[in-house]
Amino acid sequence: MTARSGSTARSVALETIRRVIEEHAYSTLVLPALLRRAGLDARDRAFATELAYGTLRRRIPIDRSIGMRSTRPIERIDVRARHLLRLGAYQLAYTAVPPHAAVAETVSLANGRERGFVNAVLRRLASDPVPPPGGDGADDVAGRTGLAAWAVEELRALVGGDAEEASTALASRGPLCLRTNTAKTDIASLERALRGASRDPRPAPLDPACLLLDGGDPTALPGYQDGWFAVQDQASAFVVRVLDPAPGERVADLCAAPGGKALAAAAATDPGGIVVAADRSERRVGLIARQAVRLGVRTRLLVQDSTAPALAGPFDRVLVDAPCSGIGSARRRPELLWRVDRGRLTTLAARQVRLLEVAVDSLRDGGRLVYSVCTFPRAETDAVCDELLRVRRDLAPTVTNGPDGPSERHRLWPHRHGSDGMFVAAFTRLP
Repeated sequence: MTARSGSTARSVALETIRRVIEEHAYSTLVLPALLRRAGLDARDRAFATELAYGTLRRRIPIDRSIGMRSTRPIERIDVRARHLLRLGAYQLAYTAVPPHAAVAETVSLANGRERGFVNAVLRRLASDPVPPPGGDGADDVAGRTGLAAWAVEELRALVGGDAEEASTALASRGPLCLRTNTAKTDIASLERALRGASRDPRPAPLDPACLLLDGGDPTALPGYQDGWFAVQDQASAFVVRVLDPAPGERVADLCAAPGGKALAAAAATDPGGIVVAADRSERRVGLIARQAVRLGVRTRLLVQDSTAPALAGPFDRVLVDAPCSGIGSARRRPELLWRVDRGRLTTLAARQVRLLEVAVDSLRDGGRLVYSVCTFPRAETDAVCDELLRVRRDLAPTVTNGPDGPSERHRLWPHRHGSDGMFVAAFTRLP
């Protein structure tokens, strides 16, 4: 579809919502692809992005509102009509779009069979908005913030009275974070270039090499083509600081794609160091290769299943940034607020333990192993560390510095540290 053949900001947003919910696609992959084909101008591209990400981010409170103004339960509403109602309800509740325009433009995307029903429900929502729930239960917090109720309960166990603040922060849009590529420039030069382009960079509290911006297309920023920076959240940059690679060292990143951490480590080990970036997906290893060329950083690339590795080592540092539920990155992939199945956490944790257990064999005596996941449930974080120490008696917990002081295990939170949610733990292999 192109703009000339009928694509609009709302139709692009609707198709993104459909694919993410029905086909379990990733919003960060689907929306850019649809926008490239749609031929919209910059203003409509921004509007489509706001509608798509915003509707996905607020799916839980939106579905609650629809259910309270519909004549039938939401699960019995036709699937396409359900997506249209979500798109319209988001505009009514969370944007400055005039109600009559939000209703009319959304209804115009409906077919004849569903048009009357969608129009009626949206008009009820426009004339009689549903107030957010007022209670303190997990379902109430979910209805206000958009984070799944079970995840709210998990947050309460971890941060106590800050659970709603943490939920709200996870369901908010994160800033654009740029990590300075020290192989090409320094942070002062990058900051000057950004200010020269009328941008307002801010220092990132977790990492002195990172700068924060309020959105925008990173490929249009000065220095992008020259490899002056990588787009990487400061929580991910913090993981590399815990790994602490030094010039001349041998480092392995065993779950490396898309490569931000491995390439930061490669810059830190120069001169004389070797960084191997491994991943099980050949396509995703290709992403690392392209970024390495842009950043001018050398690394060795390997396609392997790291539970049965081809690498023998020994390495001075090994990073396992393990596959996980990913809820901590919901600021950038909003479907993670509600998509994660709590029942899968045990399976994910078991794979994480296996990856870590095998990784130890490629580590030299006295070498450092770092485990990180962009999530917070205890099943994937503390329980994994406890099990690893039980099965690998040749490991010892290692204290490293973090924003809340020295610790063997660090938890990063958007409401406290301004970063994505991240868990990081370090270990040393005993002789």
